[in-house]
Amino acid sequence: MILVTGGTGFLGSNLLRALVHAGQPVKALFRKQIPAQLNDIQDRVTWVQGDVLDIFSLEDALEGVTHVYHCAAIVSFLPQMKQTMMKINIEGTANVVNACLDAGVKKLVYVSSVAALGRAKENQTITEAAEWVDSKNNSAYALSKHLSEMEVWRGIAEGLPAAIVNPSIILGAHYWHDGSGMLLKNAWKEFPYYTKGVNGFVDVEDVVKSMLQLMESNISGERFILSAENWPYRELFNHMAAALDKKPPHIAVKPWMAELVWRMEKLKQRFTGKKPLITKETARTAQLEVLYDNTKLPKFLPGFSYKPLATTIAEISAAYKIYKSQ
Repeated sequence: MILVTGGTGFLGSNLLRALVHAGQPVKALFRKQIPAQLNDIQDRVTWVQGDVLDIFSLEDALEGVTHVYHCAAIVSFLPQMKQTMMKINIEGTANVVNACLDAGVKKLVYVSSVAALGRAKENQTITEAAEWVDSKNNSAYALSKHLSEMEVWRGIAEGLPAAIVNPSIILGAHYWHDGSGMLLKNAWKEFPYYTKGVNGFVDVEDVVKSMLQLMESNISGERFILSAENWPYRELFNHMAAALDKKPPHIAVKPWMAELVWRMEKLKQRFTGKKPLITKETARTAQLEVLYDNTKLPKFLPGFSYKPLATTIAEISAAYKIYKSQ
């Protein structure tokens, strides 16, 4: 029996669907409600209401479980979410690791993030060997994932077989109002601005595929960057705009402009209560050129290959056009 934490989220729901379609018996932890995106497989999953901060619910969920995918986490760049995010990501992961050790789980696959690898010096490509260095360029989210990952390494040292994946920005369909879905949403609205930053991007199907293969392998005590290609944000938005038949962005955001915008968004939030489009952290990280080395995973999983980013964009853009037409 397999347990998935974070199964109601973007990545976790895609993982659940893949497991169900593969005929695997699976449990999933959920806090409040099961999203409509999972209606097609809802009856084929054993749902357990609980929380990674609730040790007792974790113990109940792990009954009869041999393998665990830990996807549950908060991704936020809002200052007011920092403490909640740190607690859930770090303490929640510690609880999962401890519960897996107590239950004698055969293997854990943990979803970390490339953010947990920190920021490389200028013109250096980040690999799995990167050591965390405190920096003003590291977001609170990055720190939370770094410390969460440390809990998994502790578990490995205590005898828990585990593999860690560090995805870059994950692209996929159907979760249009959060995360990477907002990128496509902005392209649809013909958002005119672009930053000069560079980042890594990966298809959600590739992330799921790698997790499944790592779980089935004897690989433990390793972490893997999951990133198909490093692209400038402008190139990403240009491809999205073309696929959606929209105008591409044409105004480069200078650093001083970004600093002004996040301050204006913060002020607007105080009066309207609406979530800001840009925060201090996102404004600054969007200007960075961050390159990731993706060569380790194929060496451990012969035959593994990434979907080209242009193909991913074409597929999710087509799905978004269908969504907008409904």
